Amino acid sequence: MSQHQHDISRWAHEHRYGTGNAAAERGTRLVMWITIATMLVEIVAGWWFNSMAVLADGWHMSSHALAIGLSAFAYSAARKYAADPSFAFGTWKIEVLASYTSAIFLLGVAAAMVFGSLERLWSPQTIHYPEAMGVAILGLVVNLVCALILGKAHDHGHHHHDDGHGHAHHHHDLNLKAAYIHVITDALTSVLAIAALAGGWFYGWAWLDPATGLVGAVLVALWAKNLIVQSGRVLLDREMDHPVVAEIREVIEQLPQAGSTQLTDLHVWRVGNGAYACALSLLTHDQTLTPLQVRDALGIHEEIVHATVEIHRCDLC
Repeated sequence: MSQHQHDISRWAHEHRYGTGNAAAERGTRLVMWITIATMLVEIVAGWWFNSMAVLADGWHMSSHALAIGLSAFAYSAARKYAADPSFAFGTWKIEVLASYTSAIFLLGVAAAMVFGSLERLWSPQTIHYPEAMGVAILGLVVNLVCALILGKAHDHGHHHHDDGHGHAHHHHDLNLKAAYIHVITDALTSVLAIAALAGGWFYGWAWLDPATGLVGAVLVALWAKNLIVQSGRVLLDREMDHPVVAEIREVIEQLPQAGSTQLTDLHVWRVGNGAYACALSLLTHDQTLTPLQVRDALGIHEEIVHATVEIHRCDLC
């Protein structure tokens, strides 16, 4: 390789920063099919046995099947279009967008739980306890299996980075987290339902079923809010309070003849799981400082995968 080609290779690179999460993609796809199969069984059984409890749980599960299917689709789309140059910084944010959308679905689930619970409180209905208990137990078993699958995918794809300067960063797959929360939400609903049905069956506390539904709705809404905040921060590029920003400033302060160089502009945003891009401007008296030197200095932090450096010379000194 010639020196000219070597110099070009140091500057040119692919904008493909999302490394993908094959384990999470397989896990969400498997969980999606398990959820769909359970949903169909419950809908058919509810219609065949004329059980509204079984039928309602089947349709409730359809919302989670749709959301988990969205997560699986996001992984597939991000991988399929990873090499598409029309995506300026890769396709990773497809997964984040799916996470945000799943959180909106979760808010819808919480709202439906509130509506259904209030309706039951105002107009109590006869509960077929044996059938309802069987449905709740089936739902719990299915969701525990799904949670185990997604938990293993999380352990396989979880990334922890210590940059060697006392800064440890934990990076989570928000798309996988969204699918996991949907499964845990359904499992929580089943646990609350089992407890409420047991109270109603053995002690006649029929009000316990809608009351636990309200409690579950509040928890689901709080999880959804947290997921919306986390994914929204990424989609809106709100990263200037992240520790990586301080690390970039620290690198600039430690440049040779740093006293003659001032950071005048800095923008940082996330382009992958634990991967950041930055654009910065420097005002310097140093006539020898080059953008390549700055990029090499930033290379000490492996999470900074793309840097655009602009240098302005102070010719008056």
